Amino acid sequence: MFVFSFLSCQGSDLGQKNSNPPDHQIFDELLKKHVSKDGVVNYKGFISDKEKFEKYLDLLSNNAPDRSTWSNDEQLAYWINAYNAFTVKLIVDNYPVASIQDLHPKIKIPLVNTVWHIKFFKIGGEEASLDEIEHKILRKEFDEPRIHFAINCASFSCPPLLNEAFFPDKLEDQLNKVAKSFINDPKRNLIRQEKAELSQIFSWFKGDFTKKGSLIDYINQYSVIKIKSNAKISYLNYDWSLNE
Repeated sequence: MFVFSFLSCQGSDLGQKNSNPPDHQIFDELLKKHVSKDGVVNYKGFISDKEKFEKYLDLLSNNAPDRSTWSNDEQLAYWINAYNAFTVKLIVDNYPVASIQDLHPKIKIPLVNTVWHIKFFKIGGEEASLDEIEHKILRKEFDEPRIHFAINCASFSCPPLLNEAFFPDKLEDQLNKVAKSFINDPKRNLIRQEKAELSQIFSWFKGDFTKKGSLIDYINQYSVIKIKSNAKISYLNYDWSLNE
């Protein structure tokens, strides 16, 4: 999520041969129980269900995608859920905390500039970070800008954490749902025909949204209010306070 990590172009070797896609039902149950419809997270609830939550995290760690056999949707659903689940774990393990940015490394470590670079979990036996999932896998391996509305960085201005897990057979509908929800959310985007005040996400990742047209073209696919091509575009301040 952090701006400085956008420059990374190296790919990721995270994965596992001869693995099978895990069942995301446990995460789905936890999200329905501890996340409101508008994305407010009850981290104390996750702590109370920590044994069940850890069972799901172990399922993710021990069943990493096999790129040669898993479908695109199976891989994408896995990585979105993994990013969201391990982000929740990061907050749970350090709770209470006012902001995920309070967890940035206090001591300088090579190649670990932010909390997103910290390798605090394993995927297929390899140490991994949230940065690797987001920038070296989701953004690099999948031509899918809607992932930016699906992954959550535990902060108010992030797209709200969906209160259900992502599933391969529902993925297209779920990605459309989060895209429409985020873009039309007046707490995160103020859209008018002549002027649009947008989330910083559209500035940070503009290249992801403009591969097939302008940024306005992309947003208008999902926006109820259609932005004029000559509209003034600006970006809102980003609120990094915890999404609870």
